[in-house]
Amino acid sequence: MGAIVAFAMKTEVFSIVLAPTKSDFITYRWFSQFGDIADFNLNLINTQLTSQFSVHMQVSIMIGIICVCPYILYSIFAFVSPALYENERKYARLLVVAGYIMFMIGVALCYFLIFPLTIRFLGNYQVSDDVANIITLSSYIDTLTMLTLMLGIVFELPILCMLLGKMGILTADFMKEYRRHAIVIILIVAAIITPTTDVMTLMLVTLPIYLLYEISILAVKMINK
Repeated sequence: MGAIVAFAMKTEVFSIVLAPTKSDFITYRWFSQFGDIADFNLNLINTQLTSQFSVHMQVSIMIGIICVCPYILYSIFAFVSPALYENERKYARLLVVAGYIMFMIGVALCYFLIFPLTIRFLGNYQVSDDVANIITLSSYIDTLTMLTLMLGIVFELPILCMLLGKMGILTADFMKEYRRHAIVIILIVAAIITPTTDVMTLMLVTLPIYLLYEISILAVKMINK
């Protein structure tokens, strides 16, 4: 149902999806308060006959999945809840709600910060002045979809750690002991998520993930108690 509504609202949906290609996007205007930044307008092209329709379908399905996620999570909870004790049902409800909220926070962080900075860097990057950047609509949407999905999944880290802590597999002391190792892994994951090579974007991705790790330690400590 959500995909059908998104498909019918093509103009409104793509005005949001394509907003980061314009210099008046909220993120660029916010950064301009800290100094002058060059105007940025990314012109997209279409090179295949069916691409625009395929992209329309792809974006509609992605929005539909995001909209229906609460119902999917509720259905899973309703299926397993008869086998749970009352206190376990309480934790399960909290995890379902928290999982969706954390996923949406990751999606928002990607759309408003990570993705705009990524396309601004890659859209202007040239190995030579003789090679002009001509970005296709499909490439733009694929990058947006990939980054959005990856950030949404990464933001499920506290939920995963809470589950492992509840199962007795993970402890807060263990996470504290291997914090340095975790930081290295976080830097690697952040480098994979951000296809850019600038340190600023890498740190903008690394910092939230590290904060998630620290939150996970507190969550596991609470669960263990």
